[in-house]
Amino acid sequence: MNDVRRIDRIDTGPRFTEQDAIRLNRMFRGHSTEEMLEAVIRDGLAGDIAVVSSFGAESAVLLHLIAQADASVPVLFLETGKHFPETLQYRADLAARLGLKNVRDITPDPADLAAKDETGLRWSYDPDGCCELRKVKPLAKALVDFDASFTGRKAFQSSTRANLPRFEIDTSDGQGRLKINPLIDWDAERIDAYFEEHDLPRHPLVDEGYPSIGCSPCTHKVAPGEDPRSGRWKGWDKTECGIHTPLTDEGELPPGYEPFL
Repeated sequence: MNDVRRIDRIDTGPRFTEQDAIRLNRMFRGHSTEEMLEAVIRDGLAGDIAVVSSFGAESAVLLHLIAQADASVPVLFLETGKHFPETLQYRADLAARLGLKNVRDITPDPADLAAKDETGLRWSYDPDGCCELRKVKPLAKALVDFDASFTGRKAFQSSTRANLPRFEIDTSDGQGRLKINPLIDWDAERIDAYFEEHDLPRHPLVDEGYPSIGCSPCTHKVAPGEDPRSGRWKGWDKTECGIHTPLTDEGELPPGYEPFL
């Protein structure tokens, strides 16, 4: 009888809990990034996993590390329709260079674009709504079948990322996915050294003064000494696109990320 109840029961709980994240952070304390990635990927410690990559200024480091462990790990690229041409070419070149076998373009819903950004200019008056339409919603749909995702976030990039752990719970939709930040404790010097050591190609816009690269309308050059992400959404009170923004207690996106009209 007990066996029947177990078979019939539908588990609606989260994939992972805060305690799971704490346990994994403790498990890999003192271990190198490479050791952690190999264990997580090859031993399936996080279930079905993908890496979310912008193919931006520093993306080659994480993608190279993951390719060394398993080049077939799905790589999700948010093809917003607003990228620099240089980014799209870099995406193709880097994927070929690293032998990535499963790069997926994640695109906005055409019906949403037609209904809510027909002119393609929403970024100019509502950047939060534009990011929700072109990044947040498409990524949420793409991650439904995954238990965890790798991100390229690093503590030195901005104050909003300064205290992130290696393992955390993705609170974007309440499903309890793991969000893994393999490079969170890497500084700019270590990133640069890895590029040199492995002869990795740089995004072509880095040399033109773009240390952080997103969609072309909302990415500007950064002066020497400025926050690397200060060129993103310049002039707006906005530091993140929304894919790393937690839900509120009511299960809704926070102000600025509410469903748009």
